[in-house]
Amino acid sequence: MVLVVSEEVREAIEARRPVVALESTIIAHGLPRPRNLRVALELEDAVRGEGAVPATVAVLDGRPLIGLDKAQLERVANDGGIRKLGHRDLPFAVAARASGATTVSATARLAALAGIRVFATGGLGGVHREWTVTQDESADLGLLARTGITVVCAGVKSILDVPATLQRLETLGVAVAGYGTDRFPGFYLSDSGHPVDWTLNAPEEVAGVMRAQDALGGAESALIIANPVPEAEQLDPELHARVLDEALAACAERGVTGQAVTPFLLDYLVRHTDGASLRANLAAVRGNVRLGARIATAWARG
Repeated sequence: MVLVVSEEVREAIEARRPVVALESTIIAHGLPRPRNLRVALELEDAVRGEGAVPATVAVLDGRPLIGLDKAQLERVANDGGIRKLGHRDLPFAVAARASGATTVSATARLAALAGIRVFATGGLGGVHREWTVTQDESADLGLLARTGITVVCAGVKSILDVPATLQRLETLGVAVAGYGTDRFPGFYLSDSGHPVDWTLNAPEEVAGVMRAQDALGGAESALIIANPVPEAEQLDPELHARVLDEALAACAERGVTGQAVTPFLLDYLVRHTDGASLRANLAAVRGNVRLGARIATAWARG
């Protein structure tokens, strides 16, 4: 198999010990240096602190790596030329012996191939605003519709069309549950303003749904656990609404389109909230990583 699974991760999988997959795009493209490396190490430590094994995923020199050592993490964090890889890019990266940080879709794909059942991240991609004109939809959604992995996230990025994304997930048959809430979180915000149909309140309940997926013929699509950022750590909703409106107007005025839209909007929010959006983002990721480790532990207990 083309996958290169670290010894620590491989031994944990074989022994049915808890493992949590982590993406690398946040390290390479989501945070400024040198903070990005500190956060990467912090997130791995948070997984270990909950008794699980972290498996950060990336592609280096054409090798899909499941579990990075410190030198590999440093390379992902410090290499300014590292690509951003979705799952569609993986064959090209492998064939060209290229290096790249994995997005949600690529991380979920590679983690599932390695036999990892739990993946923790910040927020999912989804259906973009003005989608009726642009037909712009994240590859995350289609990949999650055919990948059996549990994804712990803080909902979808609030720059997206949240109700359209929820409708698309329903159409694709992807299961969604709020963790400790009956509201779908909005990434920077605890509540996107939209409900969820199911609520789970403990890691053991999540593991029970995962087992039920298997009993019903195997997990053929993802289980999304939407874990809200704590209200005390969310971005102020009024500030979020105002700056997002400004960001969308600036995006249209400057003619930003396609894959450039999301990084433009996220960067605009960071700069015009004096970093508050980044702090809320990191609070969400930290909470998701800890919860992911607890779910992986409950799952490993069988």
